[in-house]
Amino acid sequence: MSLKNKDQEVAIFIDVQNLYHSAKNIYQARVNFKEVLKTAVAGRKLIRAFAYVVRTKTGEEKPFFDALINLGIETRVKDLQEYYGGIKKADWDVGIAVDAIKTSSGVDAIVLVSGDGDYVPLVEYLQNHGKRVEVIAFGKSTSSKLREVADEFIDLEESVEKYLLRKPKWPLSLIQ
Repeated sequence: MSLKNKDQEVAIFIDVQNLYHSAKNIYQARVNFKEVLKTAVAGRKLIRAFAYVVRTKTGEEKPFFDALINLGIETRVKDLQEYYGGIKKADWDVGIAVDAIKTSSGVDAIVLVSGDGDYVPLVEYLQNHGKRVEVIAFGKSTSSKLREVADEFIDLEESVEKYLLRKPKWPLSLIQ
């Protein structure tokens, strides 16, 4: 597999829920997707960037979706499913895998922004078809097998000040 170079064409697939929950549970913070995108592109030619998001009934996440779009990231939206007994589900694994496979013929490298071990077969498939596959995620919540099979693993925990947005203790209206 070739290393990164400015002539490489790259596609990025961001598992937003995976990153969101990792940042929230480990650091009580939010993800700085602008910096994640910059790291994923790494000076190469960005062909497409996708963020896989979940819409709730309240719609409170719309400003976040708009912010992703303003960064040049295409959003793929799925409604949160609520089942009997209060179980909620919105799984994007298959959607991300299908899009990565469909897009892979037009790029040199695929960047998967997720620590989910369910993507190991996808990574291996893409590599067997001549693609460089990089994984970006928080190390503490990343599958060891996924780290192992990726051509490169970038651990967001190595620069948390860069990749996380801390929530202020007080509302901004009280600070300003």
